[in-house]
Amino acid sequence: MTPIPTRRHWLISAAGAVGAATLLVGCGVRLRGAQTFAFDSIYIVIPDASGLGNELRRQLASNGKLRVIRDAKEAPKAQVVLESLQDQRERTVVGLTAAGQVREFQLRVRFRFRLRTPAGKELIPDTEILQQRDVSFSETTALASEQKDSLVYRDMQSDVVQQVLRRLAAVRL
Repeated sequence: MTPIPTRRHWLISAAGAVGAATLLVGCGVRLRGAQTFAFDSIYIVIPDASGLGNELRRQLASNGKLRVIRDAKEAPKAQVVLESLQDQRERTVVGLTAAGQVREFQLRVRFRFRLRTPAGKELIPDTEILQQRDVSFSETTALASEQKDSLVYRDMQSDVVQQVLRRLAAVRL
């Protein structure tokens, strides 16, 4: 038979929760807010067909204080230029069954970029961000596996975009 919680138990639990919250605030933990950038405008050299590039443009434009320049003619007006050097999705077999059928894949999103001023001063040198996930595969659920792979790719793409945003926020002109 379990004891029925009394008012005293509730007060002790509430005091513990308040104490834990106070410790977290006191140690410097805080929620990540909107990024602030040292520049006011950016020109992004990434093909329009790139899902990662479109998500990056959308995230930067949602900042409100940052102007994302899309027209190449206006590129010299930008304070910084973000150049995509590689935007690639990969799928590699990493596990087979005893019968030689695919059991597991590794999915990768590889993004290489650099940040410079229009005059050519390098602010972030050639940098690669790599995300990878292992996913199981079954012939009987091949269609579902394709949908799952698509979701995993989208999740990795969002992670890459967040890493790029953090690196851009760390730049000082």
